[in-house]
Amino acid sequence: MSEKALSLCMIVKNEAAVLARCLDSVRSLTPEIVIVDTGSADATTHLARNYGAILESFDFNPVHFGAARNRALELASGRWILVLDADEALDPGSLPFIEQIVATNENAGYYLERVNLQAGSERPKSDYVVRLFPNKQEYRYRGRVHETVDGSILAAGGRLLRSKIRIDHDFASDPEARRRKNLWYIEILNQEILEDPSDSSRLDFLAAEYHQLGSFDAATEIAERILTLRPRDPEAHLRAGIYHLLHKVDRERARGDFSEALRLRPGYIEAESFLQLLGRSESS
Repeated sequence: MSEKALSLCMIVKNEAAVLARCLDSVRSLTPEIVIVDTGSADATTHLARNYGAILESFDFNPVHFGAARNRALELASGRWILVLDADEALDPGSLPFIEQIVATNENAGYYLERVNLQAGSERPKSDYVVRLFPNKQEYRYRGRVHETVDGSILAAGGRLLRSKIRIDHDFASDPEARRRKNLWYIEILNQEILEDPSDSSRLDFLAAEYHQLGSFDAATEIAERILTLRPRDPEAHLRAGIYHLLHKVDRERARGDFSEALRLRPGYIEAESFLQLLGRSESS
């Protein structure tokens, strides 16, 4: 891969135990490594320097993950940006796919499959995150927590495409640590929503945090608020329907949610499946 075709951009704090695994996973791509440290007290910064990283400390008060990520982007000189967290590692089989994409001039952000590995769980869960995109000044992260770059890519005329790239993520296994993080994120998300009530993406993340805590009544209330902001979003209707069916046990309201999701997106398989489930349970 040509020099500075790719910059790996990371934000870290006290990641000495896992950082080497992450950096080793991309070594064959020979990327420029840009690391923004938000206050490590362990050997993280020493380790980063040993890998030849461009390293900068970042004032993380107030907490703003999006701003920290954007500082890493500002320091990067590669034509393409790859974003990883320290507890993630690139799957070896994905290396050729990155090389292929970086060799193009495609104006697009690419979804990577993130496989969330959790200790004690037999089945890892996957989600999809935009982590590979051209190095353009217009492409910047938004959000203090659950920061995303997707919106700025679309706003600047880029596309979002699915890739075959996979990253493995060691999901936090300590339930109490996870709970503290949920509560911390909920506090910050509520602050962001007060500042901009029209940004429904913050509500999506807020519902997810309540869901992880098992606070399903609160998650349902947020899902209903999302519908008022995005009444033509079939996925919002589907999620509201699931909450109404499983947690509020309001079958008629759930049926209305699934039917509306199907009307907005004809052939919506998930909505059809839930409607069929409701029909079978009533006929039995």
